[in-house]
Amino acid sequence: MRHLPAASPCVLATAALAGLALTAQASDLTLDGRTSTVAQLGSSLAIELTGAPGQVALVGVDVSPGPVDLFGQSIPIGLTPAFAFVGDGPTDGSGSFGFSLVLPSDPALDGVTFYLVGVLADPTGSAPLDFSGSADVTLTVDLAPVADELVGVSRPALPHFDWITTVREGDPLEFAVDPGQSGFLAGQSGTAYVTADRTRAQWNANPALVDLSGDGPDAIAFPGGAITQNRFTVDAGTLSGDAGASLGVGYDLVIDLDGDGQLSNGDLIDGYDGAGFFVARDPSLPGPFAVTEILYSGGQWLGQNLFYPTNIAELDNVPVVIVSHGNGHNYQWYDHIGNHLASYGYVVMSHENNTGPGIGTASTTTLTNTDYFYGNLATIAGGALVGKLDKSRTTWIGHSRGGEGIVRAYDKLFDGVYVPTNFSIGDITLLSSIAPTVFFGKGNSAPHAVDYHLWVGAGDSDVSGCVVADATQSFQLYGRAENERAAISLYGVGHGWFHNGGGSAFVNGPCQIGRPETHRIMRGYLLPLVEFHVRGNPAAKDWLWRQYEDLHPQSKPDNPCIVANIQWTEGAETGKLVIDDFQGDADPFTTVGGALVTTDLVEWEQSRLQDDTTSLTYDPLDIMNGMTYGQPADKEAGAVLRFDGLADYSLVYDLPAAQRDWSGHRWLTFRTAQRTRDPLTTALLADEVFEVRLVDTAGHTSTLRVDALLAGIEEPYQRSGCGSGVGWINDFESVRLGLRGFAVAEPELDLGQIERLEFLFGPSHGSTAGSLGLDDIELQVE
Repeated sequence: MRHLPAASPCVLATAALAGLALTAQASDLTLDGRTSTVAQLGSSLAIELTGAPGQVALVGVDVSPGPVDLFGQSIPIGLTPAFAFVGDGPTDGSGSFGFSLVLPSDPALDGVTFYLVGVLADPTGSAPLDFSGSADVTLTVDLAPVADELVGVSRPALPHFDWITTVREGDPLEFAVDPGQSGFLAGQSGTAYVTADRTRAQWNANPALVDLSGDGPDAIAFPGGAITQNRFTVDAGTLSGDAGASLGVGYDLVIDLDGDGQLSNGDLIDGYDGAGFFVARDPSLPGPFAVTEILYSGGQWLGQNLFYPTNIAELDNVPVVIVSHGNGHNYQWYDHIGNHLASYGYVVMSHENNTGPGIGTASTTTLTNTDYFYGNLATIAGGALVGKLDKSRTTWIGHSRGGEGIVRAYDKLFDGVYVPTNFSIGDITLLSSIAPTVFFGKGNSAPHAVDYHLWVGAGDSDVSGCVVADATQSFQLYGRAENERAAISLYGVGHGWFHNGGGSAFVNGPCQIGRPETHRIMRGYLLPLVEFHVRGNPAAKDWLWRQYEDLHPQSKPDNPCIVANIQWTEGAETGKLVIDDFQGDADPFTTVGGALVTTDLVEWEQSRLQDDTTSLTYDPLDIMNGMTYGQPADKEAGAVLRFDGLADYSLVYDLPAAQRDWSGHRWLTFRTAQRTRDPLTTALLADEVFEVRLVDTAGHTSTLRVDALLAGIEEPYQRSGCGSGVGWINDFESVRLGLRGFAVAEPELDLGQIERLEFLFGPSHGSTAGSLGLDDIELQVE
C-alpha cells in the first residue's frame, strides 16, 4: 500500500535518466480506471500504468498539471518542488504495473487536485523513456461517487445514444455508459436505483438508496464492447412528472456497484450536483390552480383583462405576463395564454392596445398599461395582488403590431425616451413576439440584450413573410436580438389562429392545422418558455431546443401536417465559443475568430440574410432568395451553399490555436435552412441530411450524420405566391450535436485539440444534393 505525500521534493532528471531519449506517449495511466476522478480524503485509488512487459515503471505526482519541456519533449506534469514518486516496480507479463495508493486525510486538502504521470523505461537502457498522458484526482471531504451523465435516449445510428435532461412522463427511462470513456466498468455489475433528487449535502447526510421506479431496483451487468451493449431501460414510464405549479420532477439515477444499498465512493450517479434528470407531464395541460378572470378599466386605452390563481393569497413572488394585442384584435382574445399560465402560478394581464395609428402608439400603450397595472394594485381585483407579485420577473408578449410594439417599448426604455413610474427596464425579463410586424428599422425596434423569443406562422397571410415589404418579415426582429434568442415556426398556421377571437384566420397554404391545434402547440411551448426564462427552471430548456419531432407534448395528435422548426441561440454570458457567426467580415474564407475556410462546394457565399428582390421566384443571381432576417441597416449575416449530387463536397474550418480546446463545452450548434424554390431543394422535397466531422491534431476523426440525432433539416413550407414557384421563406432550425457523441464514435478523439471542423455533403454523406443557408456555428456549454 503506497501513500500520497503532501509534498516532497524530487528531481526527475537524474543522471541515470538524463542520457536517455524520450519517446511519444504510448503508455496509459488510469486512476480507478479513469484519467480524471474525484476521491474522498483517506480513501485509496487503484493506480494502473500499462506499457510493454518487463519495463521499469515509475509513477509521479505533483500539484501542477504542467506541461513542462524535458529533454526537448513536452511532459504533462509541472515538475514543481512538490513533485514526488509514489510508486515504482516492473510491468508484468501483460505490460501492466498497478498498486493501491492511500490518499491523505487532512481536511485542509479538500478541493485540492493532484496530477499524476507514469514513466516507463527499458531496464537495459536501450530504449527511450515513455511518458504517459496525465491523470488527475481531486480530493473531497464528501462522498466521492463517479458523477456522470447517464440518462438519455437511444438513437438509430452513431453515436447510438444522446444524453438529455428531460424525459416525458409515460416514456421509458433509458441510460447508457460509453465503454470508450468508462472502460473500467467492463465486466462489472451493479444495481440501478431511480431515486428522488437530493442535493450533495443531502446525499452526504443520508446515502441510503430508495428506488422509485415501477419495478424496483434493476440488476445491471456491463459487458463492455460497443455502447449499444451498454444501454439499459430502468423504468417503463411509471415515474411521475407532476411537479404541481412547475414543470418537471427531479430525479437522480444511481448505479450501486458495491451492492451496499447506499451511495458510496465509486458508485455511478447522475445527479450528485443538481437533479440528474427530470420527468415532465404534458406542458399543454392545465396546471393545478383554479383561475380567476376579471375585466376592469383605468380609462382610455387602459382596459385590462386579468387572469390570476384563485388561491393567490397563498402564493408569493408571482411572476407577471403582460399581453399586447395586434391591430383589429381585442385584448379579450388571449384566454388560452391567460388561463394556462395562471393555472401554473403566473399573473397574466392583457390590455387594450392603440395599434391603429402605428407601432409608436402601440408601444406607448404597452408602457402605460404596465405602469398603470403596477401602480394600482391596491384597487385591481380588490387588492388581491398586493404584496404577491415579483415585478422583476415581467414578461411582455405581443401579437402582430403588438409583437413589434413590445420591442419598440423596450427600445424606448433603453433609449430613455419613456421613463416609467412604477417599474424599470430591469424588470422586463423576456420579450415574446407572436407574428410581429416590422415597420421600424433597427434604430427604433430592437430587443437589445433582453432575452427574445419569436413565434411565426408559415401560413400567415397577414404578416406573411413575403419579401415584398419589410413590415411582413417577422424574423428581422429575431436577427436584431443581441443575447439569448429563440424562435418557433409553425407550418400551416394562420395569423388569426394565434388568438382566440373571431374573424378571419388570415391563412394561406396547404396542410392547415386550425386554431385548436395551434393553441395546443402554443400552450405546450409557452409554459417551458416562461419557466426557463422567468423561473430559471432547468427542466424546461430541452423543450426549447430539441427538435419538435424528438420532444413534444404527449397529447400531440398523430398529424403529419404539424411541423415546428425551432431555433435556439445561447447568450454570450454562457461562455459559448463562436466559430463563425458571419458578422463583420465579408470574406467567406476567413472568420472573425481566425479560422481559415476551404471548400469545393458548387456555391459558397456570405452576405446579409436579406432577400434583395420583391419575390421568392428562384434566381441564381439572388443568392439570398427567401432570407428575411434583415434590412440594409441590420447586421444579421450568414452563408449559403449548394452541392449538386455529381460528387461529394466538403466545407472545412481550420481552427486557430485559440479555438481548438473544446473540452469545456457540451454542444456543437449551428442554424441551417433549406433554400426555397432552388431546383436542388424542389427536387428533394424531403429532410436534408449531411455529416459533420471533427479532426484532432493527432489525426483522429469522428463523424456524425445529422439524422442520427435529429430528423434532418425540414424542407420549406410548400406554399405558393409571392412570385412563381412553390415553397415559402427559408425556415431556419437549430442543430445541436453533443460533443460526447463524437467521443463515442471515436474514443481516441481529443476534444482538447480539435484542429478541423468539417461539413460533408453529397451521396456518401446523406442527401445527394441540396441548397442550404448556414449561420451561428458555435460551441455551447449547456
